[in-house]
Amino acid sequence: MVKKVAKETASSLFDWCYVHNFKDPDSPIALKLPKGEGRKFKELMEELVDNLKQGIPKIFDSETYVTRKEEVIREFNQKRREIFTELEEKVKEKGFILQADQTGMMVIPAKEDGSPMNPDEVSKLSEEEQKSLQEKGNELQKLMSSSMRRIHELELKVRQELKNLDRELVAQEVDLELKEIRQRYQDNKELQAYLEDVKTHIVQNFRDFQPQPQQPQMPIPLPFSSPSFTQYEVNLLVDNSDTQGAPVVVEPNPTYPNLFGAVERKAQFGALLTDFTMIKAGALHKANGGFLILNALDLLKWPFSYEALKRTIRQKKLSIEDPGDQLGLFTTKGLTPKPIELDVKVVLVGSPFLYYLLYNYDEEFREIFKVKAHMDIHVDLTKEHLEQFFSTIKFFIAEQGLRDLDGSACARLVEYSAELAGAQDKLSLYMEHIAELLFEADFIAGRKGHLHIEKEDIDQAIKQRIRRASLYSDHIQELILKDILKIETQGKKVGQVNGLSIYDLGDFMFGKPTRITANIAIGKEGVVNIEREAELSGKIHTKGVMILSGYLREKFSKKRPLTLSATICFEQSYGKVDGDSASGAELFALLSALSGVGIKQSIAVTGAVSQKGEIQAVGGVSKKIEGFFDVCKERGLTGEHGVIIPASNCRDLMLKDEIIDAVKDGKFHIWSVEKVEDAIKILTDMEAGEADEKGNFPEGTLFYLVDKKLEELAKLAKEASESEEKSSNEEKE
Repeated sequence: MVKKVAKETASSLFDWCYVHNFKDPDSPIALKLPKGEGRKFKELMEELVDNLKQGIPKIFDSETYVTRKEEVIREFNQKRREIFTELEEKVKEKGFILQADQTGMMVIPAKEDGSPMNPDEVSKLSEEEQKSLQEKGNELQKLMSSSMRRIHELELKVRQELKNLDRELVAQEVDLELKEIRQRYQDNKELQAYLEDVKTHIVQNFRDFQPQPQQPQMPIPLPFSSPSFTQYEVNLLVDNSDTQGAPVVVEPNPTYPNLFGAVERKAQFGALLTDFTMIKAGALHKANGGFLILNALDLLKWPFSYEALKRTIRQKKLSIEDPGDQLGLFTTKGLTPKPIELDVKVVLVGSPFLYYLLYNYDEEFREIFKVKAHMDIHVDLTKEHLEQFFSTIKFFIAEQGLRDLDGSACARLVEYSAELAGAQDKLSLYMEHIAELLFEADFIAGRKGHLHIEKEDIDQAIKQRIRRASLYSDHIQELILKDILKIETQGKKVGQVNGLSIYDLGDFMFGKPTRITANIAIGKEGVVNIEREAELSGKIHTKGVMILSGYLREKFSKKRPLTLSATICFEQSYGKVDGDSASGAELFALLSALSGVGIKQSIAVTGAVSQKGEIQAVGGVSKKIEGFFDVCKERGLTGEHGVIIPASNCRDLMLKDEIIDAVKDGKFHIWSVEKVEDAIKILTDMEAGEADEKGNFPEGTLFYLVDKKLEELAKLAKEASESEEKSSNEEKE
């Protein structure tokens, strides 16, 4: 259903990319691009780097670059010569010679013929001449230092000019290569700012794009031994180029990283390293702009996931954080990617119990998850639903490569679905059970050499499934047949009836007959539930027993107060008893004990009773019938065996073929009743009887005997009370 809505949704999807942040490398930038443009942008950036690797080296071999560089150097050399010429003239005027070599410059006194003086000649001069030469030499040294500073300034200037020249030409090349990208995304301000940072970084580090000198071969390659261009890559986090409609993401394992993404790390030389290219998307990233489906119970099992999901939905911002940092116990150096905008519809799938638990105990839950959709597990058996049912099966068969179904198999599959639903006019939505059955039936059909899956293949698959799960049921059946669990299936007994209980083991459900007995005595306690006294009775079962008192008062207390003490017990029941489906059987055991009329043990009873004597519907009626039928079949069907069920449960009957055949042959019976009186006639062969205006029942009816017994008990109770009162008075006197 969600996928259907998603396909019809005209959603404005976007691609999301993470790129390097040149100003703050620890906080990668998130870029939002139109659908399909993320992949194109990634390709354009890869092409940019490749082009620059080829284009930048060519710049420094071009005639334009060489010419401009020579001009700068020529101008520098010209100015430097002028400085040297000026210096030489001043030195010559002072009677000195300027001598320059690789070690530096120095001034030497000159003779009249212009040749340099040697130290011996200088020492032969008068003291005044030597002093004059020294003073002139000091002046020239200062002049020479000044000239050297000017030359050094020229060198710095020319270096900067050459550097500016390099960057200028590289910038022109980068602008040329970026032109297409800038025009394509001219309306994206964040991307334009990023491209400007890329240009600045490339211009500053253009030498990385030039051929590198050959490095000596190392036995173990060192990290960062060659320039890396990772900073210019594009981490395409979410690519919606192939998405039709809104995305639908089902996350089966909603851990924190799976939901919100993670920053991965790689081990290198004993250290864990990471960068923006190792940012991985989570389910929320992939579902952005669409739908995210999560199992509520699975979500709650993982720490941080549920609270972080609520916070993210409220803020409409999706951040990638390290779960360890949330504990606050320690922090590690890592990346903090910029958050991205979030527009997603989260669908939580779970049980009604979990929904109401969260709704009542988590105030944020009701504010965030406002729309509730209660999905039924069954649908009506209509033509439209049948078409959808078989359409799903056809798709599953084609997907899994199974054999097709013939007509009989299709009909049996509908019956099986109705059995799962527990009603003849319903279909079950537990398609996974049907899928598992089809797998097994296909295997059986292949082993038998069938071209199609037939009804007998499905029947055998069902029987094998039951056989594998029926160990507990088989043990109970064995105990009954060995007479360890007391269940009688012939004759009549007073105050004893066969009730029917249901056992649900999760993957297997079966019915089991249970002996219910009732005893009566004088007293005012009313109907006592032994299971309740032993704390083995559930609330619904206790309610069912209390209804019996209401029914007895309705029928038999018009002439006298209801005074009796009755105990009702599930014999050989050692576990919890709940539900009101046995209240009808309990009432019949109680009426039998009061009337002294025996109940046929060949008949089992299920059905809830109202205070007005109506026999009401119960659950699991088919399994209950099967449980009693199996016992009777093992002991031998006599034609007297059967089960009494509420008339309103007839629509729920989905019985095995052997039970249907036994009913057709008259070996087993299923009676449907609406009132207590109808069941009494079947169980005792006596009419229940109907009271007249004075509350009297006709003689020869069961209710007449019950009424007389209650009258007798009331009389005895009155006599006992008077006797007790008399004795008390005598003691006081």
